[in-house]
Amino acid sequence: MNVKVRDGLWAAAAFLLALVTLVAPLGRPVEPWLIVLSAVWAAALVPVSARWPLWAIVLTGPLNGVNNLLAIAPTSLVVFRAGRSIRSQAQLWASLGVTAVLQAGFGGLHSWRAGDSLTEYLLGTAFSVLFLLVFPAVAGALVGRRKPLTQVLMERNDYLEHARALTASTARSDTRAHIASEMHDMLSHRLRQLTAHAGALERSAAEQAPELREQVELIRKTSAVAMEELQEILGVLGTIEASEDAGTRADVERLVAASTAAGVTVHLEWSGDDLANADARLRRAVHRVVREALTNVHKHAPTARTRVAVSVAERVRVEIVNGPSSSPRGGGTRRGLIGLEERVELIGGRFLAGMPATGGFRVAADLPLHPVVPEEAGAAGTVTEAPPPITAEILTVPRVVGSGCLATLSVIPALGTVFVLLIVAVFSRAEMSRQEFDAAQVAVTHEQEITETHGFGVPSGNSGCYRYHVRDSGDLDFELCFDRDSGRMTTKRELAR
Repeated sequence: MNVKVRDGLWAAAAFLLALVTLVAPLGRPVEPWLIVLSAVWAAALVPVSARWPLWAIVLTGPLNGVNNLLAIAPTSLVVFRAGRSIRSQAQLWASLGVTAVLQAGFGGLHSWRAGDSLTEYLLGTAFSVLFLLVFPAVAGALVGRRKPLTQVLMERNDYLEHARALTASTARSDTRAHIASEMHDMLSHRLRQLTAHAGALERSAAEQAPELREQVELIRKTSAVAMEELQEILGVLGTIEASEDAGTRADVERLVAASTAAGVTVHLEWSGDDLANADARLRRAVHRVVREALTNVHKHAPTARTRVAVSVAERVRVEIVNGPSSSPRGGGTRRGLIGLEERVELIGGRFLAGMPATGGFRVAADLPLHPVVPEEAGAAGTVTEAPPPITAEILTVPRVVGSGCLATLSVIPALGTVFVLLIVAVFSRAEMSRQEFDAAQVAVTHEQEITETHGFGVPSGNSGCYRYHVRDSGDLDFELCFDRDSGRMTTKRELAR
């Protein structure tokens, strides 16, 4: 519901509730124009509390000077709302102090006019200040503090979750780096030795044992491929990066030349500018696509004719296609292609790998010339500065005192007061029997005796005169008039309705 509409409904409810006193006075009857004025005043405090909460609290004081309890009771809700909006405790308590003084002053003026005793005045003022002013204001202030505290808790939780994710990512990176370091220090050294010995053995076999040349050559090629695969794994782990010119035209030409030297027929087609000045992430992706595709050709189709095409324009397109091979196709796990697809998608590209209709195998990657995805090292995101720590005192006060419970309890006095007053207003009826009317004596009977026994009558036309319905009679009223100073009855008479 819109805030303005809601405020309008609350204001209308306060206004109509205060007007009930016109038809059912609670306490000594007052002039109708004062009742209407107090009703307008109480209704106006609702929108005032939204824009000027301090003034709304202070302006509840003058209502205590009018005998309209149904206009005073709803002001506790206004005070609660204002207290929830005020952030400065000093301002809140200063406004409560000023309002308490105003309530005591206007309440004293009303008690003096009504002739109340000092005890009645003190009890009424204490109830009004405590239950209709201080209690709602304190509850509203605690509820108002709960929202920013909840926001701080949510921000701090987000920060801790972010820090936890970053810590886990760092731990994974450290583990990967350790594994890669061990593999690089141990396996790569052994594979290089194996490749060197296989090359020497191949040369010796060519001179001394030609029949073993093919087996020795297979050993040398297998060790070379194993070394390349190890470098690929280390690259996936993120510790051993490609050379500075990885992905450039010269780098791709070297990869093609190495495959040609290994016995694979490879043809390179390069169109567009070189990638020497391109983003390092793009160049690494190009290098890995070409290298992985040629590695698969070595493993699965060494006798097939292969074409490597690189096109550089607004986007970079890399395609490696090999034709059908006469050699039996070996089995594979496709892990290399899966890792390659993840690498390409990481920088915003698209990757395809499969068998075309003409046979053979095709690997294609469509890459952005200017990747916008963050570097892998920063993929986990950066950690912003943590919110200020929350002290135990700040968190304990709302939790122990229970701001939500206080908010509920602060409404109970106001709603209870309104309910009781409405019951009294609806069911109380100023009536008097013929015998009671005859027993009242002029200059002897006091006004207080009549009000305590029969309640407050309806104001009559003359000042100080009140009308009481005649019990068991529908066409007669009794009018009793009292002296303002002494409170003694001055006249009494019967009136037709």
